[in-house]
Amino acid sequence: MAKKVFYDEDARRRVLEGAKILYEAVKTTMGPKGRNVVISKSYGNPTVTHDGVTVAKGVEIADVDDETLGYKVGAELIKEAANKMNDVAGDGTTTVTVLTYHILNEANKLIAAGHNPMLLRKGLEAAAQDVLKNLKGEDIKSDKKRVAQVATISAGDSEIGELIAGVIDKVGKDGVVTVEEGQGLALESEVVEGFTFDKGFVSPYMVTDTTRMEAVIEKPAIVVTDKKISSVQEFLPLMEKLAQAGKKDLVLIAEDVEGEALGTLILNRLKGVFNTLALKAPSFGDRRKDVLNDIAILTGATVITDDRGMTFENVDLDVVGTARKVIADKDETTIIEGGGSVTEINARIKQIEAQAAAATSEYEKENFDKRRAALSGKVAVIKVGGATETEIEEKKFRVDDAVAAVKAALDEGIVAGGGVTLVNLSEAIKVDSTDDLSEGRQILKTALLRPFYELMNNSGLNPDEWLPQIRKAKTGQGIDVNSPTKLVDLKSAGIVDPARVTKEAIQNAVSIAGTSMTMGAIVVEVPEPKSAAPDMSGMGGGMMGM
Repeated sequence: MAKKVFYDEDARRRVLEGAKILYEAVKTTMGPKGRNVVISKSYGNPTVTHDGVTVAKGVEIADVDDETLGYKVGAELIKEAANKMNDVAGDGTTTVTVLTYHILNEANKLIAAGHNPMLLRKGLEAAAQDVLKNLKGEDIKSDKKRVAQVATISAGDSEIGELIAGVIDKVGKDGVVTVEEGQGLALESEVVEGFTFDKGFVSPYMVTDTTRMEAVIEKPAIVVTDKKISSVQEFLPLMEKLAQAGKKDLVLIAEDVEGEALGTLILNRLKGVFNTLALKAPSFGDRRKDVLNDIAILTGATVITDDRGMTFENVDLDVVGTARKVIADKDETTIIEGGGSVTEINARIKQIEAQAAAATSEYEKENFDKRRAALSGKVAVIKVGGATETEIEEKKFRVDDAVAAVKAALDEGIVAGGGVTLVNLSEAIKVDSTDDLSEGRQILKTALLRPFYELMNNSGLNPDEWLPQIRKAKTGQGIDVNSPTKLVDLKSAGIVDPARVTKEAIQNAVSIAGTSMTMGAIVVEVPEPKSAAPDMSGMGGGMMGM
């Protein structure tokens, strides 16, 4: 495919136009009065969401003509900022989108006026370092009410907020929380036995929920082995035994699954013949063997290993375990309610506790403690109900965001919400000159105001009317958009954001936009013209002219 190069101002203009398309779609979701976005899909029902990163992922910009070439680059930059934000904080994707776009926009104006982009970037990054030093979160670890407020603000729903606060209170800030579709209309939760390890699926082709990029299997057969599987012939005998027993939903935990074996498992899954979720075994060396045995005892399986002369051909189905459900993404797996014997699980926990007590190093003791905690772990399951599949999916997005926001708040505390903390941080940036470094500082000073503007605009309020009052008021005072009569202490009013989300939004926006503003050219692929369909008018009637 041919490629085209655009330089300097033309390149920056094209990138900014693409970024603007994504920004315009995402900003509509900002704040408690932000609107939903409906995303059409090539199959199934459309997705209705209030989640910034989901909107960003749903926007696909095609380079259809010479004018729009390069737009896709700008859109992908915004997507990268939102995706990175989602990975590290799980929330704040709309804020980082707004910040990234406005940093790019302000930088482009200054570069077009003759300012040096490298010095602008240095000034921008220096200003970011300064404001982050002033960002301090209020600890909420022992305050269930505050936890509920964080979840409520994130989800835009007090029922979701209260439920998540109760769930986190039971499983702790490091506990695993899964979200699934409920049976009725109500929102429910339960705490069940669960085991989590830090390895995920071998291939994304095993994903069952493409929106959340998760693979979920209900009541699977579970095979645990320390082998590396590359030949399908090696594994075929056990697959045939499982198929004959009517067990066609399989979770395979192995050192690795690759090559011909992986290709065959994926093909069978896509054809609906055999539904396999292949997972990489956690840990390494002797520790891997220990953890695999933990998983085997938890699920009622037996580890298939060469150490005992076991092969997939000479074992029977009594080596196969089970669980209520297994959920995996690319990085992590959760086994819910393994089918192993409670007596054997408790005996294993006691054995690990004894090993921890006898450990001679802190490193060994820490590893034993992690294994014990994993085996005796609890998993919270939030069941989201609704009248339609579309409503349920939209609620699940909000619950996911709220859980992530709560965990971030428990880690690093909370700050005033409503965009006001960013306004306060903007006020703290000092710009004493008009040189390039100072103008770089001004870029961030201006951009930090934009989330407040978008939130107010979405609420039908005039930001220019309220901003001067906020600037004169005490730090943390702002406007409750649901009752916009006077300034209030936002923390006291329960309008709060996780400090970590605010910090990561600034860092990611400055990183992505700062790198992009120094570009001198972009190289893009030129789409090949589509050939016209052949003229069929002269052909006779019937299928294929017959």
